Amino acid sequence: MTKTRLFEGWPLLGLLSLSLLGISALCLAGHAYEVTGVRIVIRITARTSLVLFALAFGAQAMLTLWPSALTRWQRRNRRQLGLAFAVSHTIHAAAILAFARMDPQGFHEHAMPGTLVSGGIAYAFIIAMAATSFDRTAAWVGPVAWRMLHWLGGYYLWVSFIVTNGKRIGQSPFYALPAVLMLVLLGLRIAARRRTRLRSTPA
Repeated sequence: MTKTRLFEGWPLLGLLSLSLLGISALCLAGHAYEVTGVRIVIRITARTSLVLFALAFGAQAMLTLWPSALTRWQRRNRRQLGLAFAVSHTIHAAAILAFARMDPQGFHEHAMPGTLVSGGIAYAFIIAMAATSFDRTAAWVGPVAWRMLHWLGGYYLWVSFIVTNGKRIGQSPFYALPAVLMLVLLGLRIAARRRTRLRSTPA
């Protein structure tokens, strides 16, 4: 397989998934599979999930506003980037469950009210969106239901990133960055939609 093909389509998803699993395994092994390593995996996958979601969520807008080889690659591989986000957040969930089991007191100190409910809804969307990211399942649910699911799911996850990080800004200003990134992505999507409408309007 050529280097170019490795970064396209399903090979790209495989590469990203193996990288996520490898990094997580190294973190755990480096801390003797103790709770410290688990918490590091939680933090790392929170960041990788954010980046992968942003790449998938903003792919069409980026191509519309700044067409280039890079944005065409991003849009072309949006499905795989979204599935890689699902892999990252699955590892994130597994690490959270491990944290809760290994250190119940520490988990409850860090858990925020309502997180289980809102997080559960987010994961329900992630599972449904990942399951319908294949041609056969997308055809089975139909184009209207598919668009509605991915639109609702995408924006629910968008809100989740803002709320989850916004709650923690008091702990560290660093948490403002993901929230700002989500707002920038929304602005890009609005600007891209406006440009598309202007292009389709007869002169």
